[in-house]
Amino acid sequence: MRSRILLAAALLLAAPAAWAQSFPTPGRPVLLLGGFPAGTQADIYWRLIQNQLSAALGVPAVVEARSGASGNIAMEATARAAPDGHTVLAATSAMLAINRAVLPQMPIDTQTDLAPVMTLFEVPNVLVTSTEKRPQFTDCRALIGAARDAPGRLNYASSGIGASTHLAAAQFATAASINMVHVPYRGGPFAMTALYQGDADLFFYQSGPVLDDWRLGRVRLLGITSAQRVATLPEVPTIAEACDMPGFVSTTWYGIVVPARTPRPIIDRLHAEIRRVTDTPDIRSRMEAMGFTMMLGGPEEMRTRLAADIPHWAGVVERSGARQQ
Repeated sequence: MRSRILLAAALLLAAPAAWAQSFPTPGRPVLLLGGFPAGTQADIYWRLIQNQLSAALGVPAVVEARSGASGNIAMEATARAAPDGHTVLAATSAMLAINRAVLPQMPIDTQTDLAPVMTLFEVPNVLVTSTEKRPQFTDCRALIGAARDAPGRLNYASSGIGASTHLAAAQFATAASINMVHVPYRGGPFAMTALYQGDADLFFYQSGPVLDDWRLGRVRLLGITSAQRVATLPEVPTIAEACDMPGFVSTTWYGIVVPARTPRPIIDRLHAEIRRVTDTPDIRSRMEAMGFTMMLGGPEEMRTRLAADIPHWAGVVERSGARQQ
């Protein structure tokens, strides 16, 4: 009996090392998921590091956008996948913390069905309007004035119910004491198309995808939702400055998650490799050029941040009335 107990203990001690050595399975790709369409931030990030991560792991890294349901489709696919490190999701704090406050039903519990790997970066939103379709919105005060003159006539696009683009606009409307109509789209690119076509009056979107169009004069950036101006957009004032809303801040952050029950040695390997390929001068400069603030923390840091964000965003949703019925 004693020998059996010792053998069982030895096997338990050896298991983590075995898991680490067996990951990844040779020839089997690692799936890098995003919760929104191609061309959005998670997709951009994965494609920036895809080749380097594939080389580091020694297997193909395949990027796939599983858009829909405010990121819930991708989160559910991740939660239901085998806990072997071969399904990895770049999730937003909106997906992980806001959805559960906004949506009446969630397919998973983001704290128990997913395991944190690391935090990646923080991203503000910018208040975007079309220079062609809405030339009258020359600044934030002009937009607020138009909304007050015609309550319920202006609409704002979002990349989905519960997304940071939704909550930023809902916070903005509450702070400005204006009434606007929310029109959710399947993702940021669809919302931007609506803006260009004149179907949407405004959109709070992350800075990276709109920088080129801003430089070409297609859009006007009326303000940024961070506490301070960002180095890559020094001309763009904060919402607090531009709209006379002291203390207004609404940012989102990105992190990596895997299915719950993924062995810790696999999580540690993914964390080490993703951090190493991300924390290079080339990737850092490209991410920061899009207005991202790097925050490469580990699993415990991400777990702590998520635990704090869940009640915070529940309060924001309650105050703004953004909950889906």
